[in-house]
Amino acid sequence: MPDLTGRTIAITGLTGQVAKPVAIALAQHNDVFGLARFSNPKARGELEAAGVRCITADLGGGDFGDLPTDIDHVIHMAVAKSSDWDADLTANVEGTGLLYHHCRNARSVLHVSSTAVYQPNGHHPFAETDPLGDNHRVPAMSFMPTYSINKIASEGAARTAARLYDLPVTIARLNVPYGHSGGWPLFQLAQVLADQPVPVHTDAPTVYNPIHDDDILAMIPGLLDVAASPATIVNWAGVEQASIEDWCGWFGQLTGHDATFTPTEDVLASVAVDTTRMVELVGPTQVGWRDGMRRLVEHFHPDLELQA
Repeated sequence: MPDLTGRTIAITGLTGQVAKPVAIALAQHNDVFGLARFSNPKARGELEAAGVRCITADLGGGDFGDLPTDIDHVIHMAVAKSSDWDADLTANVEGTGLLYHHCRNARSVLHVSSTAVYQPNGHHPFAETDPLGDNHRVPAMSFMPTYSINKIASEGAARTAARLYDLPVTIARLNVPYGHSGGWPLFQLAQVLADQPVPVHTDAPTVYNPIHDDDILAMIPGLLDVAASPATIVNWAGVEQASIEDWCGWFGQLTGHDATFTPTEDVLASVAVDTTRMVELVGPTQVGWRDGMRRLVEHFHPDLELQA
C-alpha cells in the first residue's frame, strides 16, 4: 500500500463505528482533523487524547469550523439517519457537496458509501455497474428509511464534485464492517449467547462479504491513491462471502450455544458483492471471516473459554 504519513487528513463522522478507530490510528502518523457534532463530550475527549484535532461541524449548514482549506486528504464517513427526509438530504447530500467545495484543493477524497445502494436481486453478487435501488424498504429497517436513497444521492454529489473541481475521488461501497469497534455481527453474537433466534431472510442463506476493521484501515491508503476524476467507484468488502447463518453457526461452535434462526421476509436479503475490481485496484483483504469473528468474540467476551 502507498505510504500515508505526515499528511493532513479530514475525517467526518468521528463518533461512528468505523470512523473513530480509523481516526485514532491515522493520528499516530498524520495531522488528523475530526469533524462531528460531538454531542458526547466523553467521545471527544477520547479522540483528542489520541491526537485527533476535533472540530464541531455542521455539514448540512456548511459550517466546518477552522478546518483548513489546503487539507491533503478527506475521508468522508459521516451519515445522518434521522428518518427526516429533508434533514437527511440536507446533511448527507448538500453536506457532501459543501464539504468537497471547502476541500476542493485536496490531493484525494475517500467517499465511504455502502453496498445498500444496490437494487435487491437475490443471491447475485453485485458489481459496481449493477442497478442501484432501495434495499432498506423492509420493516426491519424502518428506523433507517432514508439510508439507501441518501447514500445513492450523496454518491451523486461526490461524482459531481470530482468533475466540477477536478478533485480525485474514490467512492467505496462498504459491506458489513465489524471488529473491535463492534458492528452488525456483534448484535447477532448477543442473540446467540442469549439463545435467541436470529432473523434471516427466507431466501436463504443470507450472504454478505464482511470486512474486518484491520482490513478497512490497511486499505485506506490504497483507496486514496486510486482516487480520480471522474470518480473511481469500487466495492469495499471482504473477499470471502459468508452468510449470517455461517457466522452465527461459528459463534455457536465457539461459545457452546446452539445458533437458531427465524426466517422472515421482513429483514434485509443477501447483499453479496463482486470484489474483482477492489482486488485489481488495492489488493485482497487479509482477515478471513472465521478468524475475524473469533477475534470479535474474544474482544467483547474475554471471560468466555472458546470451544473451537
